Amino acid sequence: MNEKHIPNQNLDDPNTTMAHRDIILNKPFLKRIYIDWYNSFKEYTNKLPEGQLLEIGSGGGFIKDIIPNIVTSDIMPLPCCDMTFNAEKMPFENDTHSAIFTLNVLHHIPNCENFFEESQRILKKGGVLYLIEPANTLVSRFIYQNLHHEPFDPKRKEWQIIDSKGPLSDANGAIPWIVFQRDLDLFHKKYPNLRLKRFEYHTPYKYLLSGGLSKPSLVPYFAYGLLEFLEFLNKPLNPINALFNTIIVEKI
Repeated sequence: MNEKHIPNQNLDDPNTTMAHRDIILNKPFLKRIYIDWYNSFKEYTNKLPEGQLLEIGSGGGFIKDIIPNIVTSDIMPLPCCDMTFNAEKMPFENDTHSAIFTLNVLHHIPNCENFFEESQRILKKGGVLYLIEPANTLVSRFIYQNLHHEPFDPKRKEWQIIDSKGPLSDANGAIPWIVFQRDLDLFHKKYPNLRLKRFEYHTPYKYLLSGGLSKPSLVPYFAYGLLEFLEFLNKPLNPINALFNTIIVEKI
C-alpha cells in the first residue's frame, strides 16, 4: 500500500508529531477513523451552550477541517496549533468554554487532577469535557500491555503519572478507566460541579487494523464500510473487546 509509518522515534520531539500528522493525512483508512471521531465532536456541539470550543493536545491532527471555529492547542509548539500551553494550567477566564475536546490525551497528562480542576473552572454550566481514550477491556488490556509502547496499568493506585519525563513518552493508558469507572465516586467528590454523562466502549477492530501511527494498514480503504458494519454488530461485545472509550463529563 506504500503507506508511511514511523516506529521508534522520540515521541517528545515536535518533529515526530509533525511526522505523525503526515502519516494520518496519507493513510486513508486511519484518516477516516479520525474523521469519524472529529465528526462525533462536531455533532455534540449542537447540544452545547454558546461558548468557546477548545481542543487539548491537538498534536498533528486536523480537527479544524471538521470544526473550523475550534481553538487547537498542544503542550509543544507546533505550526498546526493555535496555542501552546500546559493543560494543567490553562490561560482562559472562568466560565468561558462550552466544550473541551481531547483525543488520546488524558492518559498523558502527568497530574490529571489539575486538568480536571482547570476544566471545571473554564467550562460554562452545561459545557462538557469530551474525551476519546483507550479502553480497559479483556482484549484491550492484552493489546496495550503486550503490543503497544505505552504503559497500561489498571492496578495503579494513583491517578498521576509518577516521575513523568516527557509530554508524550510517559503515560498510563488505564487512567481514563481508573478515574471514570474504578474511582468514579471519588471523582464526583473531588469535582462536585462535574458529572459523568456518558462512558461508551467502541472501535474494537478498525484502529488495530489501520496499523495506527507505527504500522502499515492491514486492510484496504474500501473495507472500511464492512468493518463499520461488523463493529455495529459487535456492540454487545464492546465491553469485552473495544479498544477505545468515549467519555463525556458535564459541568452542572
